Amino acid sequence: MALLGGTLAGCSGKSSSASGTDGKKLSIVFYPNESAKDYLASRNELKAKLEKATGKKVDIKTTTDYNVAIEAIASGKAQMAFMGADGYIKARSLNKAVQPLLTESGPDGTFKGASYRSYLMVPEKEADNYKKDGKFSIENVKGKKISFVSASSTSGFAVPTYEIQKEFKLKNKDAFSESGKFFQKVLYGNSHPGSAVNLLKGDVDVAAFDDIDLTPFMKVTSGSYSEPGAKFTVREDAGAPFTDFRGKSVVSISVLPVQNGPLAVNTKTLSEKDRKAIADLFTSDEVANDPKLFAKDGSKQAALFHKKGPKSQLLKVDDNWYKPTHELIGK
Repeated sequence: MALLGGTLAGCSGKSSSASGTDGKKLSIVFYPNESAKDYLASRNELKAKLEKATGKKVDIKTTTDYNVAIEAIASGKAQMAFMGADGYIKARSLNKAVQPLLTESGPDGTFKGASYRSYLMVPEKEADNYKKDGKFSIENVKGKKISFVSASSTSGFAVPTYEIQKEFKLKNKDAFSESGKFFQKVLYGNSHPGSAVNLLKGDVDVAAFDDIDLTPFMKVTSGSYSEPGAKFTVREDAGAPFTDFRGKSVVSISVLPVQNGPLAVNTKTLSEKDRKAIADLFTSDEVANDPKLFAKDGSKQAALFHKKGPKSQLLKVDDNWYKPTHELIGK
Protein backbone atom coordinates (compact mmCIF):
# COMPACT_ATOMS: atom_id res chain seq x y z
CA MET A 1 0.00 0.00 0.00
CA ALA A 2 1.25 3.46 -0.85
CA LEU A 3 2.22 5.58 2.13
CA LEU A 4 1.64 9.30 2.04
CA GLY A 5 3.23 12.17 3.94
CA GLY A 6 2.82 12.04 7.68
CA THR A 7 3.14 8.26 7.94
CA LEU A 8 3.37 7.08 11.55
CA ALA A 9 6.46 5.13 12.56
CA GLY A 10 5.48 4.75 16.24
CA CYS A 11 3.03 6.12 18.71
CA SER A 12 4.41 5.86 22.20
CA GLY A 13 4.96 8.91 24.36
CA LYS A 14 2.88 11.63 25.99
CA SER A 15 -0.19 13.20 24.46
CA SER A 16 0.06 16.47 22.59
CA SER A 17 -1.76 19.65 23.54
CA ALA A 18 -5.50 20.06 23.09
CA SER A 19 -5.18 21.94 19.80
CA GLY A 20 -2.36 19.96 18.19
CA THR A 21 1.38 20.42 18.38
CA ASP A 22 1.45 24.15 17.68
CA GLY A 23 -2.15 25.19 18.20
CA LYS A 24 -2.77 25.41 14.46
CA LYS A 25 -2.46 21.81 13.30
CA LEU A 26 -4.52 18.67 13.67
CA SER A 27 -3.93 15.16 12.42
CA ILE A 28 -6.09 12.24 11.40
CA VAL A 29 -4.85 8.65 11.11
CA PHE A 30 -6.16 5.97 8.75
CA TYR A 31 -6.15 2.19 8.81
CA PRO A 32 -4.17 0.34 6.10
CA ASN A 33 -7.31 -0.16 3.96
CA GLU A 34 -8.09 3.54 3.67
CA SER A 35 -4.37 4.36 3.42
CA ALA A 36 -4.26 2.82 -0.06
CA LYS A 37 -3.72 5.09 -3.06
CA ASP A 38 -7.26 4.32 -4.29
CA TYR A 39 -8.54 6.47 -1.41
CA LEU A 40 -6.23 9.43 -2.06
CA ALA A 41 -8.92 11.71 -3.53
CA SER A 42 -11.36 10.87 -0.75
CA ARG A 43 -8.76 11.38 1.98
CA ASN A 44 -7.82 14.74 0.52
CA GLU A 45 -11.48 15.78 0.37
CA LEU A 46 -11.91 14.81 4.02
CA LYS A 47 -8.82 16.84 4.88
CA ALA A 48 -10.23 19.87 3.05
CA LYS A 49 -13.53 19.61 4.90
CA LEU A 50 -11.80 19.24 8.28
CA GLU A 51 -9.71 22.34 7.54
CA LYS A 52 -12.84 24.23 6.54
CA ALA A 53 -14.58 23.24 9.77
CA THR A 54 -11.72 24.01 12.16
CA GLY A 55 -9.70 26.65 10.35
CA LYS A 56 -6.57 24.59 11.09
CA LYS A 57 -4.12 22.72 8.93
CA VAL A 58 -4.83 18.99 8.96
CA ASP A 59 -2.15 16.36 8.44
CA ILE A 60 -3.03 12.98 6.96
CA LYS A 61 -1.31 10.02 8.62
CA THR A 62 -1.42 6.70 6.77
CA THR A 63 -0.40 3.33 8.16
CA THR A 64 0.34 -0.26 7.23
CA ASP A 65 -0.65 -1.62 10.65
CA TYR A 66 -3.96 -1.39 12.50
CA ASN A 67 -2.23 -1.18 15.87
CA VAL A 68 -0.25 1.90 14.84
CA ALA A 69 -3.52 3.74 14.17
CA ILE A 70 -5.03 2.52 17.44
CA GLU A 71 -2.01 3.65 19.45
CA ALA A 72 -1.90 6.99 17.65
CA ILE A 73 -5.42 8.02 18.65
CA ALA A 74 -5.07 6.55 22.14
CA SER A 75 -1.85 8.46 22.82
CA GLY A 76 -3.16 11.70 21.30
CA LYS A 77 -0.46 11.84 18.62
CA ALA A 78 -3.39 11.84 16.22
CA GLN A 79 -6.42 13.84 17.31
CA MET A 80 -8.76 11.93 14.98
CA ALA A 81 -8.90 8.45 13.53
CA PHE A 82 -10.94 6.77 10.81
CA MET A 83 -11.58 3.38 12.44
CA GLY A 84 -13.58 0.20 12.64
CA ALA A 85 -15.68 -0.49 15.71
CA ASP A 86 -13.27 -3.09 17.12
CA GLY A 87 -10.24 -0.81 16.78
CA TYR A 88 -12.14 2.08 18.36
CA ILE A 89 -13.04 -0.07 21.36
CA LYS A 90 -9.43 -1.21 21.74
CA ALA A 91 -8.24 2.41 21.59
CA ARG A 92 -10.84 3.40 24.17
CA SER A 93 -9.68 0.59 26.45
CA LEU A 94 -6.24 2.24 26.37
CA ASN A 95 -7.57 5.75 26.95
CA LYS A 96 -11.14 6.69 27.91
CA ALA A 97 -10.59 10.06 26.21
CA VAL A 98 -11.10 8.27 22.88
CA GLN A 99 -14.71 8.78 21.84
CA PRO A 100 -16.71 8.20 18.67
CA LEU A 101 -17.88 11.42 17.03
CA LEU A 102 -19.54 10.43 13.76
CA THR A 103 -20.61 7.30 11.93
CA GLU A 104 -22.26 6.53 8.63
CA SER A 105 -26.04 6.15 8.62
CA GLY A 106 -28.11 3.44 7.02
CA PRO A 107 -29.81 3.95 3.63
CA ASP A 108 -32.69 5.93 5.16
CA GLY A 109 -30.44 8.41 6.95
CA THR A 110 -30.92 6.89 10.42
CA PHE A 111 -29.12 4.28 12.52
CA LYS A 112 -31.31 1.59 10.99
CA GLY A 113 -29.07 -0.49 8.73
CA ALA A 114 -25.95 1.45 9.77
CA SER A 115 -23.78 -1.56 9.05
CA TYR A 116 -21.74 -3.37 6.43
CA ARG A 117 -20.92 -7.06 5.93
CA SER A 118 -18.23 -9.45 7.09
CA TYR A 119 -17.58 -12.59 5.05
CA LEU A 120 -15.81 -15.89 5.20
CA MET A 121 -14.88 -16.71 1.60
CA VAL A 122 -13.60 -19.81 -0.18
CA PRO A 123 -12.44 -20.48 -3.76
CA GLU A 124 -15.34 -21.00 -6.15
CA LYS A 125 -14.29 -24.55 -7.04
CA GLU A 126 -14.25 -25.55 -3.34
CA ALA A 127 -17.57 -23.97 -2.33
CA ASP A 128 -19.58 -27.21 -2.35
CA ASN A 129 -17.23 -28.66 0.27
CA TYR A 130 -18.61 -26.12 2.75
CA LYS A 131 -22.22 -27.24 2.62
CA LYS A 132 -24.29 -29.22 5.08
CA ASP A 133 -27.74 -30.50 4.14
CA GLY A 134 -27.56 -28.34 1.03
CA LYS A 135 -26.82 -25.11 2.88
CA PHE A 136 -23.53 -23.29 3.36
CA SER A 137 -21.89 -24.01 6.70
CA ILE A 138 -18.66 -23.10 8.50
CA GLU A 139 -18.45 -26.57 10.04
CA ASN A 140 -15.53 -27.54 7.80
CA VAL A 141 -13.28 -24.54 8.46
CA LYS A 142 -11.55 -26.28 11.37
CA GLY A 143 -8.06 -27.42 10.42
CA LYS A 144 -7.98 -25.25 7.29
CA LYS A 145 -5.53 -22.55 6.28
CA ILE A 146 -7.15 -19.17 6.90
CA SER A 147 -6.42 -15.51 6.28
CA PHE A 148 -7.65 -12.74 8.53
CA VAL A 149 -7.15 -9.02 7.99
CA SER A 150 -5.67 -8.11 11.37
CA ALA A 151 -6.32 -9.17 14.94
CA SER A 152 -7.62 -5.61 15.43
CA SER A 153 -10.04 -5.73 12.48
CA THR A 154 -13.75 -5.80 13.27
CA SER A 155 -15.04 -7.45 10.10
CA GLY A 156 -11.74 -9.15 9.26
CA PHE A 157 -11.28 -10.91 12.62
CA ALA A 158 -13.58 -10.04 15.55
CA VAL A 159 -16.90 -10.81 13.86
CA PRO A 160 -15.98 -13.97 11.91
CA THR A 161 -14.10 -15.49 14.87
CA TYR A 162 -17.10 -14.79 17.09
CA GLU A 163 -19.23 -16.85 14.71
CA ILE A 164 -16.65 -19.65 14.67
CA GLN A 165 -16.42 -19.58 18.46
CA LYS A 166 -20.21 -20.00 18.71
CA GLU A 167 -20.34 -22.74 16.06
CA PHE A 168 -17.73 -24.85 17.84
CA LYS A 169 -18.87 -23.90 21.37
CA LEU A 170 -15.44 -22.66 22.45
CA LYS A 171 -14.89 -20.65 25.63
CA ASN A 172 -12.65 -18.07 23.96
CA LYS A 173 -10.85 -17.13 20.74
CA ASP A 174 -7.34 -17.92 21.93
CA ALA A 175 -6.84 -20.74 19.43
CA PHE A 176 -7.77 -18.69 16.36
CA SER A 177 -4.87 -16.27 16.05
CA GLU A 178 -1.96 -18.70 15.68
CA SER A 179 -1.10 -21.50 13.26
CA GLY A 180 -1.27 -25.10 14.42
CA LYS A 181 -4.07 -24.69 16.94
CA PHE A 182 -7.66 -24.50 15.65
CA PHE A 183 -6.43 -23.72 12.13
CA GLN A 184 -3.60 -25.47 10.31
CA LYS A 185 -2.22 -22.10 9.23
CA VAL A 186 -3.14 -18.49 10.03
CA LEU A 187 -2.10 -15.59 7.82
CA TYR A 188 -2.86 -11.87 8.12
CA GLY A 189 -3.40 -9.74 5.03
CA ASN A 190 -2.96 -6.44 6.98
CA SER A 191 -5.81 -5.04 4.88
CA HIS A 192 -9.05 -6.39 3.41
CA PRO A 193 -7.61 -6.52 -0.13
CA GLY A 194 -4.54 -8.25 1.32
CA SER A 195 -6.67 -10.96 2.92
CA ALA A 196 -8.59 -11.47 -0.32
CA VAL A 197 -5.35 -11.78 -2.29
CA ASN A 198 -4.12 -14.47 0.12
CA LEU A 199 -7.18 -16.49 -0.89
CA LEU A 200 -6.92 -15.76 -4.60
CA LYS A 201 -3.25 -16.76 -4.63
CA GLY A 202 -4.12 -20.10 -3.08
CA ASP A 203 -2.09 -19.47 0.07
CA VAL A 204 -5.16 -20.22 2.23
CA ASP A 205 -8.39 -22.19 2.01
CA VAL A 206 -10.61 -19.58 3.67
CA ALA A 207 -10.36 -15.81 4.04
CA ALA A 208 -12.16 -13.16 6.07
CA PHE A 209 -12.82 -9.70 4.63
CA ASP A 210 -15.64 -7.18 4.19
CA ASP A 211 -17.63 -5.86 1.25
CA ILE A 212 -16.99 -2.11 1.40
CA ASP A 213 -13.21 -2.28 1.13
CA LEU A 214 -13.42 -4.68 -1.82
CA THR A 215 -15.97 -2.67 -3.84
CA PRO A 216 -13.33 -1.06 -6.09
CA PHE A 217 -11.95 -4.51 -6.98
CA MET A 218 -14.73 -7.11 -6.84
CA LYS A 219 -18.43 -7.36 -7.65
CA VAL A 220 -21.17 -9.89 -6.99
CA THR A 221 -21.83 -11.83 -10.20
CA SER A 222 -24.20 -14.40 -8.70
CA GLY A 223 -26.39 -14.34 -5.60
CA SER A 224 -26.80 -11.56 -3.07
CA TYR A 225 -24.34 -9.55 -0.95
CA SER A 226 -26.42 -10.42 2.11
CA GLU A 227 -26.71 -14.20 1.64
CA PRO A 228 -24.16 -17.04 1.80
CA GLY A 229 -23.38 -18.51 -1.59
CA ALA A 230 -22.80 -15.22 -3.38
CA LYS A 231 -20.07 -15.32 -6.02
CA PHE A 232 -17.64 -12.41 -5.89
CA THR A 233 -15.63 -11.89 -9.07
CA VAL A 234 -12.57 -9.69 -9.51
CA ARG A 235 -13.38 -6.86 -11.91
CA GLU A 236 -11.76 -6.99 -15.34
CA ASP A 237 -10.32 -3.52 -14.78
CA ALA A 238 -9.28 -4.10 -11.15
CA GLY A 239 -6.04 -2.41 -10.17
CA ALA A 240 -3.28 -3.55 -7.84
CA PRO A 241 -3.12 -5.82 -5.93
CA PHE A 242 -5.75 -7.63 -8.05
CA THR A 243 -4.33 -7.24 -11.55
CA ASP A 244 -3.23 -10.90 -11.71
CA PHE A 245 -6.62 -12.20 -10.58
CA ARG A 246 -9.05 -10.44 -12.93
CA GLY A 247 -12.06 -12.64 -13.64
CA LYS A 248 -11.30 -15.03 -10.79
CA SER A 249 -14.14 -15.77 -8.34
CA VAL A 250 -14.64 -16.66 -4.69
CA VAL A 251 -17.82 -17.64 -2.83
CA SER A 252 -19.15 -16.52 0.55
CA ILE A 253 -19.95 -19.26 3.06
CA SER A 254 -20.81 -16.86 5.88
CA VAL A 255 -22.22 -13.32 5.99
CA LEU A 256 -22.62 -11.26 9.16
CA PRO A 257 -23.54 -7.59 9.77
CA VAL A 258 -20.96 -5.26 11.33
CA GLN A 259 -21.65 -1.90 12.98
CA ASN A 260 -20.29 1.00 10.95
CA GLY A 261 -17.04 2.26 12.45
CA PRO A 262 -16.63 5.78 13.79
CA LEU A 263 -14.65 8.85 13.05
CA ALA A 264 -13.10 8.75 16.51
CA VAL A 265 -11.52 11.63 18.41
CA ASN A 266 -9.28 12.04 21.42
CA THR A 267 -11.19 14.47 23.62
CA LYS A 268 -8.02 15.45 25.49
CA THR A 269 -6.22 16.57 22.36
CA LEU A 270 -9.12 17.82 20.23
CA SER A 271 -10.99 20.74 21.74
CA GLU A 272 -14.74 20.75 22.27
CA LYS A 273 -14.96 23.72 19.89
CA ASP A 274 -13.26 21.77 17.11
CA ARG A 275 -15.37 18.68 17.79
CA LYS A 276 -18.57 20.70 17.49
CA ALA A 277 -17.41 22.44 14.32
CA ILE A 278 -16.51 19.11 12.71
CA ALA A 279 -19.81 17.51 13.74
CA ASP A 280 -21.83 20.47 12.43
CA LEU A 281 -20.21 20.43 8.99
CA PHE A 282 -19.98 16.69 8.58
CA THR A 283 -23.65 16.06 9.38
CA SER A 284 -24.69 18.60 6.71
CA ASP A 285 -25.98 18.00 3.18
CA GLU A 286 -22.73 19.49 1.88
CA VAL A 287 -20.86 16.41 3.04
CA ALA A 288 -23.64 13.89 2.42
CA ASN A 289 -23.87 14.97 -1.23
CA ASP A 290 -20.11 15.14 -1.86
CA PRO A 291 -19.28 12.34 -4.35
CA LYS A 292 -15.63 12.33 -3.29
CA LEU A 293 -16.69 11.36 0.22
CA PHE A 294 -19.79 9.27 -0.49
CA ALA A 295 -19.57 6.71 -3.30
CA LYS A 296 -22.74 5.11 -4.55
CA ASP A 297 -23.35 1.56 -3.37
CA GLY A 298 -21.59 -0.85 -5.72
CA SER A 299 -19.52 1.91 -7.33
CA LYS A 300 -15.97 1.17 -8.48
CA GLN A 301 -14.89 4.58 -7.16
CA ALA A 302 -13.23 4.23 -3.75
CA ALA A 303 -14.57 6.63 -1.13
CA LEU A 304 -14.49 6.74 2.64
CA PHE A 305 -18.29 6.58 2.93
CA HIS A 306 -21.01 4.82 0.96
CA LYS A 307 -24.21 6.21 -0.54
CA LYS A 308 -26.45 3.20 0.08
CA GLY A 309 -29.55 5.33 -0.32
CA PRO A 310 -30.48 8.92 -1.22
CA LYS A 311 -30.64 9.85 2.47
CA SER A 312 -27.28 8.36 3.46
CA GLN A 313 -25.38 10.77 5.68
CA LEU A 314 -23.13 11.00 8.72
CA LEU A 315 -24.67 10.95 12.18
CA LYS A 316 -23.38 12.03 15.57
CA VAL A 317 -22.73 8.99 17.72
CA ASP A 318 -21.60 8.10 21.22
CA ASP A 319 -20.14 5.07 22.92
CA ASN A 320 -23.54 3.68 23.92
CA TRP A 321 -24.34 2.91 20.30
CA TYR A 322 -21.38 0.53 20.15
CA LYS A 323 -22.64 -1.60 23.04
CA PRO A 324 -23.27 -4.63 20.75
CA THR A 325 -19.64 -4.60 19.57
CA HIS A 326 -18.37 -4.05 23.13
CA GLU A 327 -20.25 -7.22 24.08
CA LEU A 328 -19.06 -9.14 21.03
CA ILE A 329 -15.38 -8.57 21.71
CA GLY A 330 -15.70 -8.57 25.49
CA LYS A 331 -14.47 -5.02 26.20
